[in-house]
Amino acid sequence: MGKKKRILLKIGSNTLTKETDNLSRGKIEDLANQIAKLQNDYEFVIVSSGAIAVAKQFVKLESKQEDVFVKQALASIGQPHLIRIYQEIFREYGLLTSQCLLSYSDFEKEESKVNIVNTINVLVNNNYIPIINENDTVATDEIKFGDNDKLGALTASLIEADLFIIATNTNGIYTKASIENGTPETIALVEDFEALKNEVVNSKSSHGSGGMQSKIEAASVAKSAKIETWIVNGLEDNFIKNAIENKVAFTKVK
Repeated sequence: MGKKKRILLKIGSNTLTKETDNLSRGKIEDLANQIAKLQNDYEFVIVSSGAIAVAKQFVKLESKQEDVFVKQALASIGQPHLIRIYQEIFREYGLLTSQCLLSYSDFEKEESKVNIVNTINVLVNNNYIPIINENDTVATDEIKFGDNDKLGALTASLIEADLFIIATNTNGIYTKASIENGTPETIALVEDFEALKNEVVNSKSSHGSGGMQSKIEAASVAKSAKIETWIVNGLEDNFIKNAIENKVAFTKVK
């Protein structure tokens, strides 16, 4: 039996809520269903947003503090619920999950990086799917800027993933001209990274905090580590399988 390909899947809040105000259990079922079907050939590590979106379903916090502290508190409330939902649904498909909370500072210390790699390898080798999120209660960068895109790219690089998939709410990156014309056209393959930067229209999603700019920056980090990035429409069912089988339009950054 050949070595499995390692996929780092980053899935954002907008995808997990299917662009609503509530976490979509159906989307997590779709994820579990695909991973169960692909597990003979691929191993998965997931970087998942969604903790704040989950918390907003349960609570409304009153606070005179700055907005970022409210978001950190919401993340603290929502994270256990998010992991519980993943565990419940994935278990129905015979899949085991674990939680890993990381901060960008973890990637700056050699000892921390070694620990991250060793822990993730032990989990994956024992058929556990690590569900990674930013440790939002101690770090503010992800809440303010990147919606876990950069965290996904850094993790993919660290664990030497074979493929980095960013699930978003578009069919990849569109050409600027096609967006202006109102007929979005996917850039299928990116080989000239500098030219790509000129095509980016910087808009942010309703729940996420990233937008396409942060996905380009994440793809750049992965490219430096010689990891291919796919930017795929995660709102569609079977988006991973369909991309692997080339059945849908998406962007490959080589």
